[in-house]
Amino acid sequence: MSSRRPTRIVGRPFTRVDGAAKVTGQTKFADDLALPRMLHCKLLRAKVAHARILAIDVSKALAAPGVVAVATGRDLPVPFGILPVSQDEHALCPDRVRYVGDPVAAIAATSEDAAFDALDLVRVEYEPLPPVGTIEEGLAPAAVPIHDHGDQGNIHKLVAMQFGDVDEGFARADRVYDNTYFYEGNTHLALEQHASVADFGPDGKLTLWSSTQTPHYVHRALAKVLGMPASRIRVIATPNGGGFGGKSDVFNHEIVVAHLSRVTGRPVKICLTREEVFYCHRGRHPTLMRVRTGVKKDGAITALHFQTALDGGGYGSYGVASTYYTGALQTVTYRVPTYRFEGARVFTNKPPCGPKRGHGTPQPRFALEAELDRIACDLGLDPAAIRREHLQPANSLTANYLRVGSMGLGACIDKVVAASGWKKRRGKLPFGRGLGIACSSYLTGAGLPIYWNQMPQSGVQLKVDRGGGVTVFCGSTEIGQGSDTILAAIVAEILGIDPLDIRLVTGDTDLTPVDLGSYSSRVTLMTGNAAIQAAERARELIAGAVAKKLELPPERIGFAEGRVFDVENPEKGMTFPEAAVAGESLHGTLGTVGHYRPPPSAGRYRGAGVGPSPAYSYSAAVVEVEVDPETGIYAVPKIWIAHDVGKCINAALVMGQVEGSVYMGLGEAMMEEMAYRTDANRNVVHKFPSVLEYKSPTTLEMPEVETFLVEDPDPNGPYGAKEVGQGPLLPIPPAVANAVYDAVGVRVDEVPVTPEKVRRALKAKAQGKPARVGPERFPAVPYPEPIHVRTPEEGGDGKAEDAPVTAAGGVR
Repeated sequence: MSSRRPTRIVGRPFTRVDGAAKVTGQTKFADDLALPRMLHCKLLRAKVAHARILAIDVSKALAAPGVVAVATGRDLPVPFGILPVSQDEHALCPDRVRYVGDPVAAIAATSEDAAFDALDLVRVEYEPLPPVGTIEEGLAPAAVPIHDHGDQGNIHKLVAMQFGDVDEGFARADRVYDNTYFYEGNTHLALEQHASVADFGPDGKLTLWSSTQTPHYVHRALAKVLGMPASRIRVIATPNGGGFGGKSDVFNHEIVVAHLSRVTGRPVKICLTREEVFYCHRGRHPTLMRVRTGVKKDGAITALHFQTALDGGGYGSYGVASTYYTGALQTVTYRVPTYRFEGARVFTNKPPCGPKRGHGTPQPRFALEAELDRIACDLGLDPAAIRREHLQPANSLTANYLRVGSMGLGACIDKVVAASGWKKRRGKLPFGRGLGIACSSYLTGAGLPIYWNQMPQSGVQLKVDRGGGVTVFCGSTEIGQGSDTILAAIVAEILGIDPLDIRLVTGDTDLTPVDLGSYSSRVTLMTGNAAIQAAERARELIAGAVAKKLELPPERIGFAEGRVFDVENPEKGMTFPEAAVAGESLHGTLGTVGHYRPPPSAGRYRGAGVGPSPAYSYSAAVVEVEVDPETGIYAVPKIWIAHDVGKCINAALVMGQVEGSVYMGLGEAMMEEMAYRTDANRNVVHKFPSVLEYKSPTTLEMPEVETFLVEDPDPNGPYGAKEVGQGPLLPIPPAVANAVYDAVGVRVDEVPVTPEKVRRALKAKAQGKPARVGPERFPAVPYPEPIHVRTPEEGGDGKAEDAPVTAAGGVR
């Protein structure tokens, strides 16, 4: 039942009709408006963590010098969200704030300073509500739930699923291990802050330029919230100064500036401060994990039971998917014959968490790899060998119905073991020095779109002009990962021309076909395959025309070095521009299209949509550490990493992505954390929303990195290529923790592995206590009865059963 109360707004209201939609807000009359034409927007953000909004008085702000318009939640009442199941955000809070930093009102003024000054003139009356600050508090019964939706109270999502007879798997084990782990939340820290410019033109059409990773989804949200036809909205994704998942949501400020531009008829710009970027967040979920693992004496896993509890912050964001991702990919690295996963996400009064590089998978990967290291040491096995000997086979179907194609993890392990001198050095270095190993996998694009449909996930249009120029149109977004370069390289390869002769038009919802966005490491595979299809169709048209002109069969026509020629007599041919003229003369204007739709998932149970991918990449890393046992301070002098990229299309880009992932993973492992505190009024507030205090590695902390690229082509990738943008981050945090254990014999079962924690563990060891720092227990979570799915080995078909599965394949 909704607990909304009407919010009183004081100001000068107006209503005007724009097309089919009524536009409401507070603005000055036209004779008050003066140059410059561009307006600047600032957002008034809540200073309380959880409260009802009783009244907002904007009259003084509206009368301030330079102020042109003010907006509040009443002006934008339609909710939005990136997932269909989490439409719980508003551009401006209409009746309740849910974290410190939640936007309440917006000012548009002739200068940024004028807008900023006017924020102090807005008066907001709040009724404080009990704040929720931790996972445990989110699991407790809620007097006033943060949201009216969710599975129960402040629990946003509960997931439980079982594949095979897990109890029987534990019964077959020689040893069963049961440990808890914690991964602290952290943020993306992109160099470029969020920024947007909106312009509502006299033709009734809206254009938004924004530093977004997902222009298609921003386009959808604008149409919904503003009540405008999608055909009258254009979103242009500007080149991003880094995204890492932090710009893949739809954000309040994007909708607000669009609304204010429509209200004023003038372009409106906003650039968030660094502090505001911390409030936007959508970074890594703080995650508690419990791992029960049954193994044989040789380290073979017989059963795995994985439980997670995520701190989601104030809104849904990608959280439902994030919850599933904390359990989805445990099965694609090592063979897990029976598997049970239980996950929970709770709402708290903090900035919302979402997808950061690796989306939902670094946390469980840390726990699983630390667990395997612990198991290997306890059984007297080599931590590298235990991994190498029990890999999930290539071209197989996992217990939870993920299709594994090419699988180069074995070669990755071999590379880093040999290069690091693992067999001669691990466990044999002087006290304080150690080596740790960890492996990982990541998807190459999600198998399903956010909004389920039968349409392609990526489309490409290609135009060849009579001067030999080729223009490629695609909705993919360049965020620094090199997607534009990949597009040009693929088309140039097929048409045999210089990539510099290709013009790219990308990330523009008016001019380009839909691509769902730069997230989930999907662009190279999905856009690449669409580009191959479009380019091959263009090549076929041109080859047919040239064959006719040269009186040759089309199969003898080749394309290379800017020429189209007879492959049996290369001197016989013509330049590519001449071939383009021949093609246009025969066929008319040359234009082709290509698209890509992933193969269907093998799983047909509830939740099977998260985890499937056309291909999985694999990584292995060895980290060396030097620990001062007196202080716990440690350094990482060198990292060896190998990544199965499938096929390397652009070596420089691939190496940059691998080493960038290593850098980010090292930051998470050693120091990065989104820390919060409770103020005198019990508000949950950032401990330090600033890059001055939020620690991230500098060049002084970045070690030497020796990188190996393993090419194990996957038939689903363009030329066999797989992802490289996210997977190499995952093995770094657990490899650091495992190296610390090898160096000084203590376990830090938390990320970040800070010197303080290392010193605490060493102190406990010296006192004869368990040489460990980490969570002592896993909270009681009301997980539902799991769905039961027979594994492929048991003859299952990917559908859920009505009752638990037995080892014999029957139902008990």
